Amino acid sequence: MNERLRLTLLLMALGAGWGMTQPLTKITVSGGYQPLGLVFWQLAIGAVVLGALLWRRLGRIPVVPSALMVWLFIAVMGTVLPNSASFRAAATLPSGIMSIVIASVPMFAFPIALVLGVDRFSAPRLAGLLLGLGGVALIALPQAALPDRAMVAVLPLALVAPFCYAVEANGVARWGTAGLDPVQVLFGASVTGALIAGPLAWATGQFFVPHPPFVLQDATLLAAALINIVVYTTYVWLVGRAGATFAGQVAYLVTGFGVLWAMLLLGERYSLWVWAALALMAAGLTLVRPRDPVAPAVANGESGTPST
Repeated sequence: MNERLRLTLLLMALGAGWGMTQPLTKITVSGGYQPLGLVFWQLAIGAVVLGALLWRRLGRIPVVPSALMVWLFIAVMGTVLPNSASFRAAATLPSGIMSIVIASVPMFAFPIALVLGVDRFSAPRLAGLLLGLGGVALIALPQAALPDRAMVAVLPLALVAPFCYAVEANGVARWGTAGLDPVQVLFGASVTGALIAGPLAWATGQFFVPHPPFVLQDATLLAAALINIVVYTTYVWLVGRAGATFAGQVAYLVTGFGVLWAMLLLGERYSLWVWAALALMAAGLTLVRPRDPVAPAVANGESGTPST
């Protein structure tokens, strides 16, 4: 097996792994756990796993004001806000719809990049933005698109996550990560986010401690957190080995596998409107994605998909 084929198979495995986190999240929220409690545990699990991976280097991570600002920004915009909204939306919307909506990250990222001055106007990317908006419209407007029309009211909540990821990605592109590598950023943001989400969950009555007898929702919570950590660190390695442009194609696979896993694991089925929306999103993503995307410094425990 040649190197190119091995890397392509690895890329597909990453897409399949990240895509599976959406139906796992759907199962988790069906157990009645509240968003901030879920956010805390996903971040805490991530911090423990990454801490174990980095324990020989922990003393050399620079805990300075610039690093703390990076961790705070990515914790809030990459996890606490988007995941809180996504967990709430996932309790109502089909998992496949959530996977399609998350593909709108580049559509949000493009206009934000123009405002911040980190990108230049491009007619093809504007066309990609319009196609992405068209995809969202095909989910929201037709009567037959969603199983229940009441779900349309939840759709804006699902769009909070891709908007936050777009802000996060552009912030990193504009101001950098204070010299930290992506794994250090992910670890620091996980610790910072857990310190934020834990007290908020406690104060709002959303905190919980999994205890025996453990249920399916406890297993899917743990599985989604572990998958995200393993897949993200492998993605970072793949960027260094095969380049950011090659690795960035995982965004297409995450959405496609997310829909497929929802059909296989949850038995979801979609109208022609939803399939048309998926096609528009894929076309828009092709046009709007930068030619040389970079590895995102994200710490979100839900999908962690490339956001630039």
